[in-house]
Amino acid sequence: MRYLIGRYHEVALKGQNRWRFTAQLKRNLIRIMSDYRLGAIRSEGPRLMAELPDELDDLTAIERGSLLFGLQNFTLSRSVAPELKAIESEVLGAVDGTAAKSFAVRTRRENKRFPMNSMEIDREIGAAVKRALGIAVDLENPELTINIELFTDRALVSIGKHPGPGGLPVGVSGRAVAMLSGGIDSPIAAYRMMRRGLALDYVHFHSYPLLSRTSQDKARELAAHLSRYQGRARLFLVPFGMLQREIVARVRRPLRVVLYRRFMMRIAGAIGAQVGAQAIVTGESLGQVASQTLDNMQVIERAAPLAVMRPLVGMDKNEIVEQARRLGTFETSIIPDQDCCTLFVPRHPETHARFDEVEAAEAAFDIQRMVSEAVNNTERIELTFPPQG
Repeated sequence: MRYLIGRYHEVALKGQNRWRFTAQLKRNLIRIMSDYRLGAIRSEGPRLMAELPDELDDLTAIERGSLLFGLQNFTLSRSVAPELKAIESEVLGAVDGTAAKSFAVRTRRENKRFPMNSMEIDREIGAAVKRALGIAVDLENPELTINIELFTDRALVSIGKHPGPGGLPVGVSGRAVAMLSGGIDSPIAAYRMMRRGLALDYVHFHSYPLLSRTSQDKARELAAHLSRYQGRARLFLVPFGMLQREIVARVRRPLRVVLYRRFMMRIAGAIGAQVGAQAIVTGESLGQVASQTLDNMQVIERAAPLAVMRPLVGMDKNEIVEQARRLGTFETSIIPDQDCCTLFVPRHPETHARFDEVEAAEAAFDIQRMVSEAVNNTERIELTFPPQG
């Protein structure tokens, strides 16, 4: 029998509420493994244990396990009889063909009645590996770590540990809509809030047919990449160009960007209300662009019907780019496109908008009609992972 054994991250600190977090983590595991039939899934102390089917290969299991928010790390462990010869045979089969130049054996005994202690087991198994492979023992910084857990009825053997993404299980903190621009920042903001347990749907504003479809294509790709962490998500593609034209016709140049952003907040909030969202997530970073000065962010937020979360607000661009590279979204985000933020943008946008002035400018608009039209014309795309069919 083969198991995915995950060690909890923050979940381990939740005390009497831990059951709620572990239950959500189990649901998330089932969802991202939905194309395979898992065996029993249970929580044992600070760990999650899931029986894996034979048809699920190790590489796929590792890829899927790395998507589970709530796990600090995990192993793929095989169960054998709690006997030294059976353990040795499993270990030698698992390390056969390794390219590692050094190794260490780590044994943990739950069964204290076993005739050998942990150090003795380490030495015996280590000697067998050294005879078979001829590689060095390195207890400080081994290239290969062999893990053995000894119970009364079985022993679990695994090679190495795989990092999990940490944080809290997606869904345990509620639901939000994330504004997904297609740039570098917004996917990282979404990732960071999923890591805090928020389940997300995505809202992308585009100006097709005034501009090309490239930004929509990028948004689809980025949303699909992010949806792997929660299994299911929705992407809302909002046509924004005609609304921008209305603003351009009636508002002086410097205030246009602030009004664009306020309408985006209203529309995202209306879509969020339809899907039960409690907040709007943005990729804003303080001072990064004209609309993200403190004055402008305050004025823009006042139009939002839901709470606004800005997980990148204190990060600089280099930090965000580094995270985008690690997440695997950077190359998609830097594909040149024409998004709605580049349409009708004044050369010198207002950086310190006053609320009374913005409110007076918006008095010329039928705000409810404009928001309703944008929402009604929005395209909704269902995203699933693993892909269906």
